[in-house]
Amino acid sequence: MSERQQAASGGVKVSVQRFGRFLSGMVMPNIGAFIAWGLITALFIPTGWIPNEDLAALVGPMITYLLPILIGYTGGTMIHGKRGGVIGALVTMGVIIGSDIPMFLGAMIVGPASAWIIKKFDKSIEGKVRSGFEMLVNNFSAGIIGGVMAVLAYKAIGPVVQAISRALASGVDFLIDAGLLPLANVLIEPGKILFLNNAINFGVLGPIGLEQAAKTGKSIIFMLESNPGPGLGILLAYWLVGRGMAKQSASGATIIHFFGGIHEIYFPYVLMNPRLILAAIAGGVVGSFTFSLMGAGLVATPSPGSIFAYIAMSPRGGLAASMSGVLTAAVVSFLVASILLKTTRQTEEEDLGQAAEKMKQMKAVSKGETVVAAASAPSPAVTKAPADVNKIVFSCDAGMGSSAMGASILRKKVNKAGLPVTVTNTAISDIPEDADIVVTHKTLTDRARLKAPNAEHISIDDFLKSPEYDELVKRLGGDK
Repeated sequence: MSERQQAASGGVKVSVQRFGRFLSGMVMPNIGAFIAWGLITALFIPTGWIPNEDLAALVGPMITYLLPILIGYTGGTMIHGKRGGVIGALVTMGVIIGSDIPMFLGAMIVGPASAWIIKKFDKSIEGKVRSGFEMLVNNFSAGIIGGVMAVLAYKAIGPVVQAISRALASGVDFLIDAGLLPLANVLIEPGKILFLNNAINFGVLGPIGLEQAAKTGKSIIFMLESNPGPGLGILLAYWLVGRGMAKQSASGATIIHFFGGIHEIYFPYVLMNPRLILAAIAGGVVGSFTFSLMGAGLVATPSPGSIFAYIAMSPRGGLAASMSGVLTAAVVSFLVASILLKTTRQTEEEDLGQAAEKMKQMKAVSKGETVVAAASAPSPAVTKAPADVNKIVFSCDAGMGSSAMGASILRKKVNKAGLPVTVTNTAISDIPEDADIVVTHKTLTDRARLKAPNAEHISIDDFLKSPEYDELVKRLGGDK
């Protein structure tokens, strides 16, 4: 492949990753609402665990109005702050009323689009509004532009998106009826390693699954990407037949992956030995085939992809079917991974640290960020005195996953040292103003500085094990 072709291929991959990250960014902050809807559905619909006709009345309005509006608002906020969020929610109402299916896809389109339009309008009148008329212009421009776009969404966009959604749903139904749905994992599993997992799960599969769940009470679509079985099998194989550092660290990674639902933890193990993608594919295909054979399905997206989330999202009478697909996926991926690991010469197996660094670089590229070498990372612009530190905030894109784990580790160290310091985790966009120290991965520090310029910023390489934690505790007085 020529350099030009490689550059074009890399550019396409980065563009897809950025788009996928944008899609998942509209859904991830609202996962709590999706889980609440899933639990209410699992409990109170006629086929639920404790059927209740009165409480089941919550199910329809939540999936029809609440969830799409939350997505539209979040998408608008990502483009133009709270003003964009209000416009996004308003216009999302147009696509909701203009269709008779849940408008998740429509919300993902009109929320950001309407916010982009109001952003361009605001920029065009910047500095041109007479003093004292700013509020009047802002409110009426938002009302007029939002009203016009809501009507357009109602009359044109809603029906078009409804047709697209029905076409996608028909395609999925065809795969299910033809028994070909498990083959989707041939694409899904490599996509996960390229950090397209959130885009696949929330941007493509989620809306289709929610529509099916609204009709039948469950959907197998929720299980295609989120199945923890393939990753579990790979980590178990490293734990039992692996070598060196990978073998030693696999046990802890297994717990984080399977019980914590942080699937990214096993990506370096695949990157260390790329042939293991075959184990992930084999496990995913067999797991999905088992789900199909057993008639399995979940009531909502299990996020994070923990076994506990699978149990919580399983409908009444469907727990055994859900667990069967996870089990078979784990067994098959374990067997394939074990064979591949045993037939790998030691010189062929890349160091885990190198693989982890490769994963971080890939993730940074997927987010459209520049990877900064540790040696060239800028020093913090602000250093807080111990007496001035009351709140430490761990921050990542979604405010969950890696930052939550890092916050938990440091919180234990802080509590053990008896320091009166609060340790929490948030998304970068939600870093609180009273944050005294912000801890981020080194590829995200520049963004965090823009959000919290008055805080001290600490850049780290690995949220799970970082010497900066002990150094920080010691600096704050934990060695006294």
